[in-house]
Amino acid sequence: MNLFLLFFEFSKIGLFAVGGGLATLPFLFHLVEKYTWLTAEIIGNGQALAQSAPGAIGVNIAAYAGFYAAGIPGSLAAAAGLVFPSVIIITIIARMLAFKKNRLAQAVFTGIKPCATGLLAAAGFGVLRTSLFNGEASVWYEMFRPRECVLFVVLFVLIIKLKLHPAVYIALAAISGIFWLC
Repeated sequence: MNLFLLFFEFSKIGLFAVGGGLATLPFLFHLVEKYTWLTAEIIGNGQALAQSAPGAIGVNIAAYAGFYAAGIPGSLAAAAGLVFPSVIIITIIARMLAFKKNRLAQAVFTGIKPCATGLLAAAGFGVLRTSLFNGEASVWYEMFRPRECVLFVVLFVLIIKLKLHPAVYIALAAISGIFWLC
Protein backbone atom coordinates (compact mmCIF):
# COMPACT_ATOMS: atom_id res chain seq x y z
CA MET A 1 0.00 0.00 0.00
CA ASN A 2 1.30 3.41 -0.97
CA LEU A 3 1.44 5.63 2.14
CA PHE A 4 1.28 8.79 0.05
CA LEU A 5 -1.99 7.55 -1.49
CA LEU A 6 -3.41 6.97 1.99
CA PHE A 7 -2.32 10.44 3.11
CA PHE A 8 -3.74 12.01 -0.06
CA GLU A 9 -7.12 10.22 0.08
CA PHE A 10 -7.59 11.01 3.77
CA SER A 11 -6.50 14.62 3.19
CA LYS A 12 -9.33 14.95 0.67
CA ILE A 13 -11.71 13.54 3.26
CA GLY A 14 -10.38 15.91 5.92
CA LEU A 15 -10.80 18.85 3.57
CA PHE A 16 -14.45 18.19 2.74
CA ALA A 17 -15.89 16.24 5.71
CA VAL A 18 -17.50 19.19 7.44
CA GLY A 19 -19.39 18.35 10.62
CA GLY A 20 -17.05 16.20 12.66
CA GLY A 21 -15.85 12.64 12.61
CA LEU A 22 -19.09 10.99 11.59
CA ALA A 23 -19.19 13.22 8.52
CA THR A 24 -16.18 11.25 7.23
CA LEU A 25 -18.29 8.12 6.81
CA PRO A 26 -19.90 8.97 3.45
CA PHE A 27 -16.42 9.68 2.07
CA LEU A 28 -15.10 6.41 3.48
CA PHE A 29 -17.95 4.49 1.85
CA HIS A 30 -16.92 6.19 -1.39
CA LEU A 31 -13.37 4.84 -0.87
CA VAL A 32 -14.89 1.35 -0.50
CA GLU A 33 -16.20 1.67 -4.06
CA LYS A 34 -12.88 3.03 -5.33
CA TYR A 35 -10.29 0.72 -3.72
CA THR A 36 -10.09 -2.94 -2.75
CA TRP A 37 -8.16 -2.34 0.49
CA LEU A 38 -11.27 -1.05 2.25
CA THR A 39 -14.68 -2.69 2.70
CA ALA A 40 -18.01 -1.57 4.17
CA GLU A 41 -17.52 -4.12 6.95
CA ILE A 42 -14.15 -2.57 7.86
CA ILE A 43 -15.75 0.88 7.95
CA GLY A 44 -18.61 -0.40 10.13
CA ASN A 45 -16.21 -2.08 12.54
CA GLY A 46 -13.95 0.97 12.55
CA GLN A 47 -16.89 3.22 13.31
CA ALA A 48 -17.96 1.05 16.24
CA LEU A 49 -14.41 0.99 17.57
CA ALA A 50 -13.95 4.74 17.03
CA GLN A 51 -17.16 5.49 18.91
CA SER A 52 -16.06 3.50 21.93
CA ALA A 53 -12.39 4.55 21.97
CA PRO A 54 -11.17 7.85 23.39
CA GLY A 55 -10.22 10.56 20.93
CA ALA A 56 -11.66 12.18 17.85
CA ILE A 57 -13.99 9.83 15.97
CA GLY A 58 -12.80 10.79 12.49
CA VAL A 59 -9.14 10.38 13.40
CA ASN A 60 -9.87 7.04 15.06
CA ILE A 61 -11.69 5.77 11.97
CA ALA A 62 -8.90 7.01 9.71
CA ALA A 63 -6.27 5.34 11.89
CA TYR A 64 -8.24 2.07 11.88
CA ALA A 65 -8.72 2.09 8.11
CA GLY A 66 -5.07 3.05 7.56
CA PHE A 67 -3.92 0.27 9.89
CA TYR A 68 -6.05 -2.23 8.01
CA ALA A 69 -4.57 -1.04 4.70
CA ALA A 70 -0.88 -0.71 5.66
CA GLY A 71 -0.25 -1.45 9.33
CA ILE A 72 1.10 1.17 11.74
CA PRO A 73 2.63 3.39 9.01
CA GLY A 74 -0.73 3.35 7.21
CA SER A 75 -2.51 4.28 10.41
CA LEU A 76 -0.22 7.25 10.92
CA ALA A 77 -0.47 8.35 7.26
CA ALA A 78 -4.28 8.19 7.20
CA ALA A 79 -4.70 10.00 10.54
CA ALA A 80 -2.19 12.70 9.56
CA GLY A 81 -3.86 13.11 6.18
CA LEU A 82 -7.27 13.55 7.78
CA VAL A 83 -6.05 16.17 10.25
CA PHE A 84 -3.75 18.15 7.93
CA PRO A 85 -6.41 20.20 6.04
CA SER A 86 -8.26 21.02 9.27
CA VAL A 87 -5.15 22.46 10.87
CA ILE A 88 -4.53 24.70 7.85
CA ILE A 89 -8.17 25.82 7.54
CA ILE A 90 -8.66 26.48 11.25
CA THR A 91 -5.45 28.51 11.35
CA ILE A 92 -6.63 30.66 8.43
CA ILE A 93 -10.14 31.14 9.85
CA ALA A 94 -8.85 31.95 13.33
CA ARG A 95 -6.52 34.53 11.82
CA MET A 96 -9.40 36.09 9.84
CA LEU A 97 -11.72 36.22 12.82
CA ALA A 98 -9.04 37.57 15.13
CA PHE A 99 -8.96 40.90 13.25
CA LYS A 100 -12.70 41.56 12.89
CA LYS A 101 -16.09 39.97 12.44
CA ASN A 102 -15.97 38.96 8.80
CA ARG A 103 -19.33 38.85 6.99
CA LEU A 104 -17.92 36.53 4.35
CA ALA A 105 -16.79 34.04 6.99
CA GLN A 106 -20.23 34.22 8.65
CA ALA A 107 -21.90 33.62 5.27
CA VAL A 108 -19.68 30.60 4.65
CA PHE A 109 -20.61 29.13 8.04
CA THR A 110 -24.30 29.76 7.30
CA GLY A 111 -23.97 27.60 4.19
CA ILE A 112 -21.78 24.94 5.77
CA LYS A 113 -24.09 24.16 8.72
CA PRO A 114 -26.84 22.52 6.57
CA CYS A 115 -24.14 20.68 4.62
CA ALA A 116 -22.71 19.30 7.87
CA THR A 117 -26.18 18.18 8.91
CA GLY A 118 -26.65 16.37 5.60
CA LEU A 119 -23.26 14.66 5.91
CA LEU A 120 -24.05 13.51 9.44
CA ALA A 121 -27.46 12.19 8.35
CA ALA A 122 -25.84 10.31 5.44
CA ALA A 123 -23.27 8.88 7.85
CA GLY A 124 -26.03 7.75 10.19
CA PHE A 125 -27.87 5.98 7.39
CA GLY A 126 -24.62 4.38 6.19
CA VAL A 127 -23.85 3.02 9.65
CA LEU A 128 -27.44 1.84 10.05
CA ARG A 129 -27.20 -0.01 6.72
CA THR A 130 -23.93 -1.77 7.53
CA SER A 131 -24.93 -2.58 11.11
CA LEU A 132 -28.44 -3.92 10.60
CA PHE A 133 -28.50 -5.22 7.04
CA ASN A 134 -26.53 -7.93 5.26
CA GLY A 135 -25.69 -6.54 1.84
CA GLU A 136 -24.38 -9.91 0.65
CA ALA A 137 -27.62 -11.80 1.32
CA SER A 138 -28.78 -14.00 -1.53
CA VAL A 139 -32.45 -14.07 -0.48
CA TRP A 140 -34.59 -11.26 0.91
CA TYR A 141 -35.21 -12.77 4.36
CA GLU A 142 -31.47 -12.95 5.03
CA MET A 143 -31.11 -9.22 4.41
CA PHE A 144 -31.79 -8.32 8.04
CA ARG A 145 -29.49 -9.09 10.94
CA PRO A 146 -32.15 -9.95 13.54
CA ARG A 147 -29.94 -9.86 16.64
CA GLU A 148 -28.48 -6.51 15.68
CA CYS A 149 -31.95 -5.13 14.86
CA VAL A 150 -33.31 -6.19 18.27
CA LEU A 151 -30.26 -4.76 20.06
CA PHE A 152 -30.60 -1.52 18.09
CA VAL A 153 -34.27 -1.08 19.01
CA VAL A 154 -33.70 -1.95 22.69
CA LEU A 155 -30.71 0.38 23.03
CA PHE A 156 -32.44 3.16 21.08
CA VAL A 157 -35.42 3.05 23.49
CA LEU A 158 -33.11 2.88 26.53
CA ILE A 159 -31.06 5.83 25.31
CA ILE A 160 -34.16 7.97 24.80
CA LYS A 161 -35.87 6.94 28.04
CA LEU A 162 -33.00 6.62 30.54
CA LYS A 163 -30.41 9.12 29.29
CA LEU A 164 -27.53 7.33 31.00
CA HIS A 165 -23.86 7.85 30.26
CA PRO A 166 -22.92 6.54 26.77
CA ALA A 167 -20.38 4.14 28.33
CA VAL A 168 -23.28 2.24 29.92
CA TYR A 169 -24.82 1.56 26.50
CA ILE A 170 -21.48 0.57 25.00
CA ALA A 171 -20.94 -1.88 27.87
CA LEU A 172 -24.47 -3.29 27.45
CA ALA A 173 -23.90 -3.73 23.71
CA ALA A 174 -20.54 -5.44 24.27
CA ILE A 175 -22.01 -7.79 26.87
CA SER A 176 -24.92 -8.57 24.55
CA GLY A 177 -22.51 -9.35 21.71
CA ILE A 178 -20.52 -11.71 23.93
CA PHE A 179 -23.73 -13.34 25.16
CA TRP A 180 -24.97 -13.95 21.61
CA LEU A 181 -21.68 -15.43 20.47
CA CYS A 182 -21.53 -17.97 23.30
